[in-house]
Amino acid sequence: MKITDIKIRKVFDDESPMKAVVSVTFDGQLALHDIKVIYAKDKHFIVMPSKKNPDGTYRDIVHPITAAFREELNDAVLGAYFEALENPTEPASV
Repeated sequence: MKITDIKIRKVFDDESPMKAVVSVTFDGQLALHDIKVIYAKDKHFIVMPSKKNPDGTYRDIVHPITAAFREELNDAVLGAYFEALENPTEPASV
């Protein structure tokens, strides 16, 4: 499965840990929305879409199965995010 497109949907300029909301397309056929770019503990990372459980905890709706694919997805999304920060008028893509 290849990442064929990454769209930075929204960038947050405030001081909150959430920095962006991203959509990723795989093989030009499957879109995954609401991946969040977070900055905490002096590093950027992604958080997968989740839903709140009745007990107040959160559960990922979708997530990478392997560490290798998680790293590939994280690197691709963060790369597109930093590119969007450098070129705010141009849409970021893979």
